[in-house]
Amino acid sequence: MLDLSKLYEVVIFSIGDTKAGTKMGKLQLKCDDTVLNCILWEEALNRIDNKIFRAGNIVRILSGSYNEKYNNCLIANLELVEEAKIGLDKSEIDEKFTKILDYANEITDEKLKTFVTGLLFEYEEKFKIAPAARLMHHNYLGGLVQHTLECLEIAKCLLAELYKHIDKNVVYAACILHDFGKIFEYKIDTETGLIEYDEDFQKEWLSHSQWGFSVCMTNGFKTIAKMIAAHHGRAEWGAIVDLNERDLEPIYYFIHHIDDLSAKYGKISTSDLGKR
Repeated sequence: MLDLSKLYEVVIFSIGDTKAGTKMGKLQLKCDDTVLNCILWEEALNRIDNKIFRAGNIVRILSGSYNEKYNNCLIANLELVEEAKIGLDKSEIDEKFTKILDYANEITDEKLKTFVTGLLFEYEEKFKIAPAARLMHHNYLGGLVQHTLECLEIAKCLLAELYKHIDKNVVYAACILHDFGKIFEYKIDTETGLIEYDEDFQKEWLSHSQWGFSVCMTNGFKTIAKMIAAHHGRAEWGAIVDLNERDLEPIYYFIHHIDDLSAKYGKISTSDLGKR
């Protein structure tokens, strides 16, 4: 029996096509520690404003049918109870962007510093609004800025306390550029906060990792390129360089673990933004 009085937090939402050629929405909701997987047919999608599906929104199911065996629900209608933040405020984004620039300016290799700061300034507006992922982490306006800064701050702690022998130049550059291609890979609706893949990017590139690898290789920064290629860790997770390969230099593992820590423990979604 579906409890229509319950309030749920939107976790993820996506739209796909059915075999019949109609649209189907897949919605994951959370109440306390319980996850409810939901389906919405095209008729329901046409009736409900897309804005309601923003991650972090608090919603109530107005009508639908519940399958207790599979813990899922076919939703006919939803009500928005509390709207989540679409992302970071402009002042927060600007402050974090400035901090990222400060890290870039700590790079002592002048050619590398010029390369990194040049990309930051050239694509500043795209970088500031981009999410760091569509679903998995930092999936909100300004999410990429937040994730990038977290990676830099994790790296700074590790380099200062444990790994002083590692070249700060390549680590800071790789932190800034490992996900930079996501400014092209994703597009975010600045009114609703909904994130989709950019179809034009997908026609030309395999992934943001391939973009970062290619740009760095073209400009002669081969170590950073390979760090970006390896940052997803495993080929099945999207890595160009699989960290299971033998005899890889230790530096290629560094960004993978920093990136993973930020994705797992950082401010993952809009519902986390107010938490300390």
